[in-house]
Amino acid sequence: MAKNGTNGRKKNGRKNGDEDRDFFCRIRDAFGVFARKTSSVLGSAWAFVLAILIIVIWATTGPAFGYSDTWQLIINTGTTIVTFLMVFLIQNTQNRDAKAVHLKLDELIRAVGPARNKLVDLEKLSDDDLKALEGEFEKLRKKAEVEAR
Repeated sequence: MAKNGTNGRKKNGRKNGDEDRDFFCRIRDAFGVFARKTSSVLGSAWAFVLAILIIVIWATTGPAFGYSDTWQLIINTGTTIVTFLMVFLIQNTQNRDAKAVHLKLDELIRAVGPARNKLVDLEKLSDDDLKALEGEFEKLRKKAEVEAR
């Protein structure tokens, strides 16, 4: 077993506990980092400008290629591939953001004394349970309206 260095890493360069993690866990974490960085770059104004530039270049080459089927296929294929890959990147970052928001809200619910702790992890309830809870809140809202009059 490698000894810990002064930076909290083992001398073999791995972080503590890395050898305990399986291959898929490391792949998932690496994809998460890649997705966050890529989403940050591709969500920028510069990426949008680059996309517009690519479309303008493609459109201006139309007459040179006689607006052929191959010319059209290039943009169709390119946009399909980019869209397909972006769906996974966007979904990954949205899942992480939603989970972070849920955890923050769960902590607020837990921290507020009179709040009902059963509201923590609502996203894991069935649709029927959520509908019943929605009805409960609707009754509370109506009751509050009546009391306010």
